[in-house]
Amino acid sequence: MIRGMLIGVLAGFVAFLFAFQFGEPQVDLAIAFEEQTAQAAADALIAAGGTLPAEEPEVVSRSTQASIGLLTGLLVYGTAIGGIFSLVFSFAYGRLGALRARATAAVLAVAAFVSVVLVPLIKYPANPPAVGSDDTIDARTTLFFLILLISVGAMVATFVLAKRLSADRGTWSGLTIAGLFYIVVMALAFVALPPIVEMPDGFSPQVIWGFRISSFGIHLILWAIIGLGFGAWAEARLEGAPRRMARV
Repeated sequence: MIRGMLIGVLAGFVAFLFAFQFGEPQVDLAIAFEEQTAQAAADALIAAGGTLPAEEPEVVSRSTQASIGLLTGLLVYGTAIGGIFSLVFSFAYGRLGALRARATAAVLAVAAFVSVVLVPLIKYPANPPAVGSDDTIDARTTLFFLILLISVGAMVATFVLAKRLSADRGTWSGLTIAGLFYIVVMALAFVALPPIVEMPDGFSPQVIWGFRISSFGIHLILWAIIGLGFGAWAEARLEGAPRRMARV
């Protein structure tokens, strides 16, 4: 677990560099749009003779959020993901056929990325500030975690099904049928769960597209480094000694 957490720290730091360079500019553009919209609403209220509510003090500055706050969040997230990944690897190692440690870690990382990140984001993609109503935040959060739970559960069932079918029908047929099972389950979930479309008028589609691409890139970097880095480290620790003995 310690090795997994250390790899997670590295993954979180690299993801921070990517997020700071490519993600934060999109957030700034979204905040600027939000401020313009709020200012227009305030001007309309004043023109109508209304009174503006007192401004709430800023608890955390924007510069802190975009620097140390972002770094802290990604380091904590990467550490947690790395630790959980190491536990899953410990359970799966030796149970996925003849896969070595590095291949096992790579397969698990790809499966986790698809089920935890890719599929849920296709149904409910990440949105920058100013996109989404405060009145629907509870519903949006519930729907996202619901699709996440379904996706992870379906992926676990896919692995179990693939192992059983591979023993009866062969590896190729087993993997193909199991993969189709996951696709069908998620297709049904996509149809059953309602869509969420809350794009404000005048919001730049380039900003939302750039934000979603950067969000996708952050998760891709995290899982790629954790899968490849932990796999290489685990292989060196678990399988390095037998190979050296074989050469001697």
